[in-house]
Amino acid sequence: KSPECAAVVRRWISETTEATSSPNEMVQFHAMQLLYQIKSHDRLGVSKLVQQFSERNSLKSPLALVLLIRYAAKLLHDDAAEGRTQGGSFQDGSPMARAGYQFLESSLRHKSEMVVYEAARAICNLPQIEPQELSSAISVLQLFLSSPKPTVRFASIRTLAMVAIMHPRVVAKCNEDLEALIGDSNRSIATLAITTLLKTGSENSVDRLLKQISAFLTDIADEYKITVVRSLQQLCLTYPAKHRVLVGFLSNFLREEGGFDFKRSIVDSIVALIRSVPETTESSLLHLCEFIEDCEFTMLSTQILHLLGDLGPGTSAPARYIRFIYNRVILENSAVRAAAVSALAKFAAHCPSLRTSVMTLLRRSLNDEDDETRDRAAIAVSVIDDAMVKFPYIAPAEDADPDEVPEDKPADGDTAAYILLDALPMSFDKLERSLKAYVATPTTMSSSEPVTVDSLPVVEDTADEIARAMSGGDALELDTAPLGSVLEEKKAPVDAAAVVYDIPELASLGRAFRSSVPVQLTESETEYVVQCVKHIFANHVVLQFIVQNTIEEQRLDNVTVVIDDSESEVFNVSGEIAVDGITYGETKNCFTVLERNGEAPLSPSTFTCELRFLVVQVDPATGEEEGDSFEEEYPLEDLEVSTSDFMAKVSVPDFRKSWETVGNSSEVLEKFALQFKKMEDAVAAVIDFLGMQPCDGTGAVKPNAGGKPHMLHLSGVFVTGQNVLARAQIAMQGENGGVVLKIAVRSEDEQISRMVADCIR
Repeated sequence: KSPECAAVVRRWISETTEATSSPNEMVQFHAMQLLYQIKSHDRLGVSKLVQQFSERNSLKSPLALVLLIRYAAKLLHDDAAEGRTQGGSFQDGSPMARAGYQFLESSLRHKSEMVVYEAARAICNLPQIEPQELSSAISVLQLFLSSPKPTVRFASIRTLAMVAIMHPRVVAKCNEDLEALIGDSNRSIATLAITTLLKTGSENSVDRLLKQISAFLTDIADEYKITVVRSLQQLCLTYPAKHRVLVGFLSNFLREEGGFDFKRSIVDSIVALIRSVPETTESSLLHLCEFIEDCEFTMLSTQILHLLGDLGPGTSAPARYIRFIYNRVILENSAVRAAAVSALAKFAAHCPSLRTSVMTLLRRSLNDEDDETRDRAAIAVSVIDDAMVKFPYIAPAEDADPDEVPEDKPADGDTAAYILLDALPMSFDKLERSLKAYVATPTTMSSSEPVTVDSLPVVEDTADEIARAMSGGDALELDTAPLGSVLEEKKAPVDAAAVVYDIPELASLGRAFRSSVPVQLTESETEYVVQCVKHIFANHVVLQFIVQNTIEEQRLDNVTVVIDDSESEVFNVSGEIAVDGITYGETKNCFTVLERNGEAPLSPSTFTCELRFLVVQVDPATGEEEGDSFEEEYPLEDLEVSTSDFMAKVSVPDFRKSWETVGNSSEVLEKFALQFKKMEDAVAAVIDFLGMQPCDGTGAVKPNAGGKPHMLHLSGVFVTGQNVLARAQIAMQGENGGVVLKIAVRSEDEQISRMVADCIR
């Protein structure tokens, strides 16, 4: 593997090329592989290699031809990635792309099944390929579906299943052959046949497919069943009108024999459908109620009871679910009983008409043998009893007009609804971090003001929380870590503002709202490396300059960064804190304080920065001073303080509810034209401009969006402590590129909404 060995092998390129003409097929195969490895770092050489052997038609070894097809496909992938294809069509691309695609198509007529399949697979995997260019490869794969060899059938149907994700209409012509494979003796082939049919089938064929699947599912292992369940979930999202049939089909298998993973996959699918297709809510909840009547898995029972407590009270007939929940209090183990008590309490808090009945049931749990169940029941009884005294329920007259009957919901100020239904404004993890930040702030512990949730500092989402929000992690997703396994200990986030709190001169500024990530003001290879962290306070910005000395013969004293604030109407420099004694390889901090003009609206401000310091010549060996010292100035990159720096990335548990709660009284609507060629780049730029946290998984663009506009939900907390929400619709503008952005920003202050909307530039 050494460079010397590689150089020796490269000298044998003529002998290797000659070996490709050997009558022995394995010699041809290895010679082709070695030729590619010799030329792999030379794109032009690989292109000539593919062109030479595809035109000469001298390779007789199927294995060597398979390698040549893979090399040609890689060149086509590289062409597409570099934008050399016109309009996504390889036939209209560069000469090399046209020749490569024609070689793949010609290989579809080879006598070897191995070569034909490899060519078909390569064509199907080409990026941004047009549906009409797939027809020849699909026809070949369709013929392979009737092959007597199981490996050929499996390979072809696996490729068709991948194509069906992006181009279901193209694969639909194979449906008859796919249906014939449902009864295949190889269960992997049969499972792929079903999942592919579920992607390509029409709305009219759903009922017929379900009949075929029902007989098949009873005979296969759970791992195959889970694959089918996920495909059924996707089918329901494609045809929402069939939700009753599909949810009923899934619920039937909840009552069949099966392991935990299989049952969990069905429950997760039903919960996902409830969120995506609200029409399925009531029927799905009833199916889940029937399932927990005979559920052997405690984790699933508690999750379903939690879901019933959240969604059941909002249905048209919430009383119908109480019987199922109370049965769990009587018949189940302590964990399920505790979950059932909490669910009953939510019904009573949400529906005043049910409080008397639910209180009768809850009082029976006051003598439960389990401490957790007993404590939950005691709290619920006390809270609901107090609410019933303060807000008594008056039943409407039996002959009252339905339109005149008041809505069955708690009154304003109802304590039961507040305590039992309203979630904490932050998670327990964030509460812990917020309390630690509160304690670390100077002067807070000596303050006489009481500690309240509103007085706690805002903490931003961690990197894990941001990644989960970007990917759309499900809040109800179950933890499947094996019991007894050692979980990796979470690292506590470091408070970046702690260095500011250690400076006595800055203690009067109070608590930092947030701190930015370090911004590079020099290249990493320069003699003085400088980074800047922006610490945002209520009326100030503290700029922490992290200075590193990389010159061995120098020590830096009286180091400051001079900021030119002459062109800014929002900020002015109010103080500097220098640092002394930065020796070779050492990193220290100096600070500059910007004071914000509270009367001027926030807008992006760019500052010219200059590093000023006293250079002291020292002996590299001993560190002792030698020679004269002199003043030095070192120019830095410009530093920008933008409006997004004053926004903390904080997610909300329910974006839709929060959006409706804020209302449109202070809403700002804007429309922008942005110059981006890819949807992903535009979404990332909008998130960066606003400095807010994506919610509901909208930070990631779906891979099969098909050019549809992308809706982005964002939330954050402004430096004034007000919640800010934004909805942005991002749409690509034709083939010429460009993006149209429509954005709505809501907060309690129209001026803040305007400042946030103006962040787009």
